[in-house]
Amino acid sequence: MSIEKRTLALTINGKAAGPFEVPVGMPMIDFLHEYLNLTGTHFGCGQGVCHACTVVERRPDGITSEVRTCIFDAHFFHGKSITTIEGHANKDADESLQSLTPVQQAFIKHFAFQCGYCTAGFVAAATVFIDRLQQAPVKRQDLEGAIEDALNDHICRCTGYVRYYEAVREVALNTPGCVVNET
Repeated sequence: MSIEKRTLALTINGKAAGPFEVPVGMPMIDFLHEYLNLTGTHFGCGQGVCHACTVVERRPDGITSEVRTCIFDAHFFHGKSITTIEGHANKDADESLQSLTPVQQAFIKHFAFQCGYCTAGFVAAATVFIDRLQQAPVKRQDLEGAIEDALNDHICRCTGYVRYYEAVREVALNTPGCVVNET
């Protein structure tokens, strides 16, 4: 018996990837690890509950969303554009690190992570959250609730939530257009 394969092509971290012949039903996280050696996206629960495996999907209109790679087949992403944790930082043409994103910088500043296992998922969620705030700012008094809504589903086994929230709050407050102050 042979394993059925289908073609998969997509954009990952701003670069075309594929076409690849990928087994039907292969979870995206396995594709990232086995075909591309992108291992920063972590497998946690395997049921989509912990969100450690979250990546950012960017639609053609620029809208971003979180997608869990442990519960979606790789073929779900055919023709789509995603960013894994390896693609968030700014790099030069030689792929050398130039700078971290404001989210990544804030996570380090606030020592938001301990073991780091959940960090890739939190970076994805925080990035999507900041993108959304830039499209639809919130009032300052509503920011805490908005952060909680954005990060609430992500599980950190080291209980680093407070520091993640502090880091995201800092980025939101320091990014023009994310928060509206009432007068």
